[in-house]
Amino acid sequence: MFQKAVLLWMPDPAGRDATIVRQALTGDTIDLDVATEIICSRTPSQIHFLKYAYHGKFGTYLEHEIGSLASGDHKKLLLAYLSTGRYEGPEVDLAMAEMDAKALYKAGEKRLGTDESTFIQVFSGRSRAHLAAVASSYHHLYKKKLKKVIKSETSGKFEDALLTILTCADNPARYFAKGLYKAMKGLGTNDTKLIRIVVTRAEIDMQYIKAEYQSKYKKPLSDAVHSETSGQYRAFLLALIGGKH
Repeated sequence: MFQKAVLLWMPDPAGRDATIVRQALTGDTIDLDVATEIICSRTPSQIHFLKYAYHGKFGTYLEHEIGSLASGDHKKLLLAYLSTGRYEGPEVDLAMAEMDAKALYKAGEKRLGTDESTFIQVFSGRSRAHLAAVASSYHHLYKKKLKKVIKSETSGKFEDALLTILTCADNPARYFAKGLYKAMKGLGTNDTKLIRIVVTRAEIDMQYIKAEYQSKYKKPLSDAVHSETSGQYRAFLLALIGGKH
């Protein structure tokens, strides 16, 4: 595991993401959940560099891989998310956010069945700040959390992708803190997931992830990792996390 972690750490951030997605899409078992996690948790500029690195390293377009391996609304959402340029700033048009909230209500709770295309359009085309405002507006208008609506109106990998986008729009550190907790809870540790999150977030938002982890699980992240790992592998991950160990 130590070697696996070090090898993933060596490329630049886009190269790491490209390597993770490539392994997920070409391994012995295709893992679209990992590809979804990487794609739907990244900012537009990170996705731009991921696509560039993917083509440079592997000589094929990420969109082509997703197009041939994913299916249905999940595929449509991932392809739209990969190809749509989204604003990355903090400014939000609150009137437009309210319109989107109303459109999602009409596409979901208000009707029999779900109009998935509206969800795809809003979730792939709006900035993180805007989506957070849409969620807030939805709750204000309909007294229901948009997250719960997604869970009741959609399912499977499409649901997972929407929830990843929504959670990361509001608080990416919370999304990754939860991922780390899941990787370490119960019997055994999902080392691949633990390495993936620690290595890819170390230079981006690890301080925020540590704060979220402490707040939600009442235990320092470094303590949790220390108790689940050993040797050089433990020392390497704890160096990336930073802290008292």
